[in-house]
Amino acid sequence: MENILGLFKSASQSPDVRRKILFTAGIFLIFRIFAHIPVAGVNLANLKALFSQYQFLGLLDVFSGGTLANFSVMALGLNPYINASIILQLLTMVFPKLEELSKEGESGRQKITQYTRMLTVPFAALQAVGMYALLRSTGIISTLPPIDIISFIATMTAGTMFLVWLGELITERGIGNGISILIFAGIVGRLPVVIGQTVTTATSDKTFQTLIFLAMGLMVIAAIVFMNEATRKIPVFYAKRVRGNKIYGGQSTHLPLRLNQAGVIPIIFAVSLVLLPSLLANYFAASKNPALQNFAFAMNNWFSPDGMLYNSMYFILVIGFTYFYTAVIFNPKKIAEEIQKYGGFIPGVRPGKPTASYLNYILTRITLVGALFLGLIAIFPSIAKELTGIQTLLIGGTGVLIVVSVVLETIRNIEAQLVTKSYDTFIDRNL
Repeated sequence: MENILGLFKSASQSPDVRRKILFTAGIFLIFRIFAHIPVAGVNLANLKALFSQYQFLGLLDVFSGGTLANFSVMALGLNPYINASIILQLLTMVFPKLEELSKEGESGRQKITQYTRMLTVPFAALQAVGMYALLRSTGIISTLPPIDIISFIATMTAGTMFLVWLGELITERGIGNGISILIFAGIVGRLPVVIGQTVTTATSDKTFQTLIFLAMGLMVIAAIVFMNEATRKIPVFYAKRVRGNKIYGGQSTHLPLRLNQAGVIPIIFAVSLVLLPSLLANYFAASKNPALQNFAFAMNNWFSPDGMLYNSMYFILVIGFTYFYTAVIFNPKKIAEEIQKYGGFIPGVRPGKPTASYLNYILTRITLVGALFLGLIAIFPSIAKELTGIQTLLIGGTGVLIVVSVVLETIRNIEAQLVTKSYDTFIDRNL
């Protein structure tokens, strides 16, 4: 705690870092203001009644920072942008031109960012159409004329793009990754409401249940910090090379492999799939066809957030997506080629293909630990409800995982900027 306070004290004394922190806080304020501007034509009273009936909608509202319950112009959140960026990452593995573009440095990254923005627009429009169909089927919004439907879709799409722009402003002029910071701000913005609901709805012995809830929260935070910082260090040695009169290499280092390489992305993938049956069930529940109504009723029972089938599928999907996304972002073959290119080797392992096989073997083993941890974090709300009896635990381990990860990354970013400023000051004094 003293180190963190000292860090923020040093940051407040640095004009550049202080300006970036204040700029980020200003973007937070703009985000919270727009989160309370509702889309025209939505019956907010019926919408709140619907949210009280279905817990999974409350879960989505937590991740949107309250924009969904208010049905603000930012109700779609950053999901279309995240989906677009994930698809582009996958396409980078398929199309060689995109892979070459990603290796071109800053100019290549700007091009990929531009493609991501362009892909976000149709994704947001499609999601807005689905949202309109869902709201109309549940009676929250009346059937609109075509011009109003176009206005509805354009408003929600513009809200998402405005949110993406705010995130990019934070990345360029603020502290940390803007998209992650805004997701963090949304979850933290809903924390007081959810904690208040949790405390007021605790049954029987409120003090005992609240203490259990706090103890479990601290344990989850400690586990997340440990898993985020845990790495497997692979020793790498570099042979000495003589060029002219100079000797290069000869040093030893290590390759850090994180236990949780994929971060929170597998949970985002998995939750989008596991909530799909419930969303379809709510859409078909308003149908006049008895067969569709019975189907919707069965789907709601089978895929209830408290049910065994829902949590089992959620757990399995998180594990599967963890391995999938780790394979996307970490390529042992390329790492082995880079090590061999600069004259490095892992002790006891031959360079080239044997090194790639060794790294893949190690990565598979440690990813299993990370995947099981993410799976438990994903179904943590159901486990906590069984242990505490509190039925309003909407922010589970996933929300805490995002919050803790963003806080740790932001602290590292501030430390790096302070170190950079201290080096600049040292150089200026010696010139």
